[in-house]
Amino acid sequence: MTSTLASSRRLRLGTRQSPLAMAQANETRSRLCAAHGWTVDDVELVPVLAGGDRIQDRALADIGGKALWTRELDQWLAEGRIDAAVHSMKDVETLRPDSLTIAAILPRADKADVLLGASSIAELPQNATVGTSAPRRAAQLLSHRPDCRVVTFRGNVATRQRKLAEGEVDATFLAAAGLDRLGESGIGTRLDPQEWLPAPAQAAIGIECHRDADEVRGWLSAIDHAPSHDEVMAERALLAALGGSCHSAVACLTRHDGNLLVLRAAIFSPDGSEKIEGETRFSSSDEDAPLALGRSLLARASAELRATFDGTA
Repeated sequence: MTSTLASSRRLRLGTRQSPLAMAQANETRSRLCAAHGWTVDDVELVPVLAGGDRIQDRALADIGGKALWTRELDQWLAEGRIDAAVHSMKDVETLRPDSLTIAAILPRADKADVLLGASSIAELPQNATVGTSAPRRAAQLLSHRPDCRVVTFRGNVATRQRKLAEGEVDATFLAAAGLDRLGESGIGTRLDPQEWLPAPAQAAIGIECHRDADEVRGWLSAIDHAPSHDEVMAERALLAALGGSCHSAVACLTRHDGNLLVLRAAIFSPDGSEKIEGETRFSSSDEDAPLALGRSLLARASAELRATFDGTA
């Protein structure tokens, strides 16, 4: 059924300016137009330069964490400059303003990481230098390969590929979903997410708007993919139970088994020497199961590992 925007305005979607963020915003616009019979002119993309894009030489955990990806878009929503914001859900803080709601999650893409520079983790050179700014990737790597050395490594896909080619590191990681969305899916080695657990909410695009913006919420609900939404909310509930910061190493994978969700998660010490893992099966309406899993992981962890989860996600 076709719905019509008021002739005096367009739906304004806020997005970061990076190539990947723009690709995600364009996918969101395409899905909205297909769902409502709109033209591309009915949906305006409003780019903002986020703090995380401006600062590329330091780890996010040291300069403000995930808020660096959302702060400017939150402000523009508050000021009424945009109607909704498009996010990579893995970059969205667990605790969000009460005035906002995640109105839609698009169909989730490939959740896997891709390794660049070697054919597998086992095939990395002895004492390899591996670039990543993600505590999850660093700790999981060191859990498999404690001989490796991890160095901070940020930037978009092209920047990371250039740094790798110039020999700054022996290997690095990228998200398969990001590569697919940029049309670069043929590079690197895909790591099986059953063996190399992804980040919570990895490969999910979310659209956030004001909780009381009923018309906008209605438009966005038409492109909400319920199975992906259920997965993302479960993984964010896990994070809420863990109460971690951007220094905390958390990995998880959710899959559907009939009418149930199966959530497998692990937390790591920063050096990868300690790994606590667990799994739970639950219905999508059961909001307590992911919380219980998070509490169970912490209860079985050492005091040193628990100390890395004393911040706010």
